[in-house]
Amino acid sequence: MKNLVLNNKVEMPILGFGVYQMNNSEECEQSVLTALETGYRLIDTAAAYQNETEVGNAVRKSGISREEIFITSKLWIQDAGYEKTLAAFEKTLNNLQTDYLDLYLIHQPFGDVFGAWQAMQELYYQGKIKAIGISNFQPDHVMDFIVNSKFTPAVNQIETHPFHQQIKTQEFLKTNKVQIQSWASFAEGRNNLFQNEVLASIGKQYNKSVAQVVLRWLIQRNIAVIPKSITKSRIQENFDVFDFELSQNDMIQIASLDTKDSLFFDHRNPEMVKSLSNYNF
Repeated sequence: MKNLVLNNKVEMPILGFGVYQMNNSEECEQSVLTALETGYRLIDTAAAYQNETEVGNAVRKSGISREEIFITSKLWIQDAGYEKTLAAFEKTLNNLQTDYLDLYLIHQPFGDVFGAWQAMQELYYQGKIKAIGISNFQPDHVMDFIVNSKFTPAVNQIETHPFHQQIKTQEFLKTNKVQIQSWASFAEGRNNLFQNEVLASIGKQYNKSVAQVVLRWLIQRNIAVIPKSITKSRIQENFDVFDFELSQNDMIQIASLDTKDSLFFDHRNPEMVKSLSNYNF
């Protein structure tokens, strides 16, 4: 497994396991157990996913020492703010049955994010979080944080896949020592990703699936990935991406698929801001 070194020298696996939209408790717990048994050592969850407890149960049942597992969770909008963040963090720790997080992210760039960031910095200096970061922040928001908080986020988790490749954003983040991490690496199957002729043709050369090609493409770009699946064979398949390397020509072909637009939502759309801010769980 390749590890990335974050801007505070903490090491993070480049490949992890995501649990977004795993709403069935038994299914989530078993999927995480399968992932850990397969060899994944990064598990990505969030308060808004409502499955932190299941992740914690799986980690405990796996028998793997806590120190070997990198756990990420995220703070939701309604919990942004100094005091609310401290309370939300304690709830997350209780749910996950752990006394620290490896990475804690502000899930959305809305609400009192600076109050939340202050609380997260304090928790970081207390050793309760190994690294702190953000999710869904545009470059201008990232720079606002860097300049006005004097504390650079370790990670920015954003939509990144073959149809929205985030080339310029990745360059900006790299320049400012912020690690990019992909969500929706497979675009949730949109634009018929799994039937895409370019990706399928490349996969055929290496006897690999479209999913494996996409993950390998992201990893070769030094982008952290957290694919999700509830199917054992796919969980294992998604982990089997370190025994081949895409050529420069392969990378150029995949680059041609970039539309430079989100397939999900625009964080600068007022109606989307309103909708996300009104989401309760």
